[in-house]
Amino acid sequence: MKRLIATVAALGSVFLMALPAQAQGAGAISVTQTFHNAVQTFAPPDPNAVQPCTGVPGTLTITFNGVAHFTVLTSGVGAGTGWATFTATGTFAFAGSDGVNFSGRFTAWDGENFNLQNSAATAILVIHGTGTDGSSLTFRDVAHFSVSASGMTVSFDKPTCG
Repeated sequence: MKRLIATVAALGSVFLMALPAQAQGAGAISVTQTFHNAVQTFAPPDPNAVQPCTGVPGTLTITFNGVAHFTVLTSGVGAGTGWATFTATGTFAFAGSDGVNFSGRFTAWDGENFNLQNSAATAILVIHGTGTDGSSLTFRDVAHFSVSASGMTVSFDKPTCG
């Protein structure tokens, strides 16, 4: 499921890069993309096609609304500095290979900032669902990656269930 964060972030980036600049200011380019009722399906062997708390494989389908925004300074002081954020919320259906299916809601967010010396990215995923056997699914994941001007890298991924 932690790869779902990366997939959602990548999906946001794809939407961003597929668009021409919508607003230009003094040396800045900004792009915003919204999407409604987007659908994506993950099936084995895709690493997102697992129940995140048990590891049971299955087929995951998400339907979501979201917004992605990207700004980069292109000239002058701060050229090469940029910010990006992506938020999506929606529903999911997971058909587990063990016969237990889950449905529920999720929210995903990620944010990045960078300049010519540093970069940082953080992503959060929250899932709440109910299984056909009456069980509950609560999953949270926080992932972070940063690189300092000296090249020091910090990264972590903290998934939790329950």
